Amino acid sequence: MNCNQAIAHALKAEGTEYLFAFPHNPVIDACARIGIKPIIGRTERTVINMADGYSRLARRERIGVVAVQYGPGAENAFGGVAQGFADSTPFLVLTGSYRANRLDITPMFDAVPNYRAITKWAGQIATPDVTLDRVRRAFTLLRNGKSGPVLLQLPMDVGDREFPGDVDSYRPARRHRSMGDPADVAELVRRLLAAERPVIHAGAGVLYSDSSRRLVELAERLHIPVCVTLNGKSAFPEDHPLSLGVFAKANTLPACRFVSSADLVLGLGSSFSIANQQASLPAGADLIQVLDSEVDLQKDYPVAHAVVGDLDLVLGQVLAEVDGAHTSPRPDPRPQIKAAHAEWMAQWADRFADRASPLSPYHVIGELMAAVDLDETIVTHDSGFPRDQTAPFWKSRPGGYYLGWGKSTQLGYGLGLAYGAKLACPRKQVINIMGDAAVGMAGMDFETAARNRIGVMTVILNNGVMSGYGKHMPAAVEKWQADQLGGDYAALARALGVESERVCEHDQLAAAFQRGLAAADDRPYILEIMTRPDPVMSNYLQQFGLEQLN
Repeated sequence: MNCNQAIAHALKAEGTEYLFAFPHNPVIDACARIGIKPIIGRTERTVINMADGYSRLARRERIGVVAVQYGPGAENAFGGVAQGFADSTPFLVLTGSYRANRLDITPMFDAVPNYRAITKWAGQIATPDVTLDRVRRAFTLLRNGKSGPVLLQLPMDVGDREFPGDVDSYRPARRHRSMGDPADVAELVRRLLAAERPVIHAGAGVLYSDSSRRLVELAERLHIPVCVTLNGKSAFPEDHPLSLGVFAKANTLPACRFVSSADLVLGLGSSFSIANQQASLPAGADLIQVLDSEVDLQKDYPVAHAVVGDLDLVLGQVLAEVDGAHTSPRPDPRPQIKAAHAEWMAQWADRFADRASPLSPYHVIGELMAAVDLDETIVTHDSGFPRDQTAPFWKSRPGGYYLGWGKSTQLGYGLGLAYGAKLACPRKQVINIMGDAAVGMAGMDFETAARNRIGVMTVILNNGVMSGYGKHMPAAVEKWQADQLGGDYAALARALGVESERVCEHDQLAAAFQRGLAAADDRPYILEIMTRPDPVMSNYLQQFGLEQLN
């Protein structure tokens, strides 16, 4: 048995179902021989995106794994790994490499030093005897602490050598969880009970720790409103009377109103980052963080107090501490939240009701929400206005059913993300909402879903322009229409083996959605919907003295 085969056996022991890959890498065939199915994409970036989406839904129980070629494969994968690192997603990237004695010779690409800035760890299997040790180390990092991608490089002259050990001795990496310091928990509860206008700021850490249930219990016990970050969307049920909705670049009026007036913000699994798609926290509020590692503490804001520990375990401690504390009743914020939601939606009602053609993107999103079972549907957006028009209004359910992303904002990322989500949760309806500009970045991978029978419905909002770019290049637009796009994407999809249709009128929407949802149980379906540009998003930050952060 050679080292490539030993890696495959270790992946099997770790529960790997799929190997997202672009040839050639000898690990692909080694995995196929023992029953790990290769999902071959059309680009390295898309297979990275698929592993990312898979890992987000698998919650560290299963880890998305990618294999790419040495040299150009590792080079092309860089953007996808950078997005996963920005969003703190755990997945494993296996790259080949040139022979070990050539890695320091120009122009041979050495992935390890180049990837260190965008991975939790980038390591190399330098000799056959450390093969399983390095794989175990990779999975230990992927299952523990702050999430993030990991890269393992295997030089070609090492992978083909005989593995000297016993692959049957490999034991899967465990997840290790710890409670918070009891004194830190007690101080958190003291501050929380003393606050007059607390708000919970829930991030993606709630999803990875599977702590939505305890988050709901805490919010209800103490009457605390809850907003979510873009990455944390679906950490808290948005049909709950304490839900404020998303607090990000695109946001809700209730979230901005309550966060701006908060005297304490409790960040649960939230990094409190100053980054793209984030919204600023109020200057006068006490900030408290609960995180599973120290990495994001005191990073961008002065934090008054923190607890480090597994979020679900810490929330259990917090609830127990609350039970033993003397609590004064706090005014119930639910009537105010309900009124704020009504005020907000009244401001957007005309856009959602507008049936004129070309269609309003808001009308399309509203009709799509009405067509699906929100409790059985996973949805993601693409970069740009599809994200900004969907995230504030989609009423997500707890459990990761809305895949929010965007600390890096790569066009075309959502397509592979949706494919990976479907493979992780094959019984769920999965929908990807993208714009026409994103098709240029990922459209050839429509064929990947057809070939692998990945049942995702993709909604393309085709408005014929690169929305939002015109303000950055006004002369180029005025003189040469540099923001204009064109194409028949339904025809493109059919040419790539995907059933598709183009929708132009309101009266076509409901039936088209039903056809797409029915078909996308076990095969892809694409709806190209002709929309008009509407570069207006739900953003109340400035109105309430807050900022969008970049």
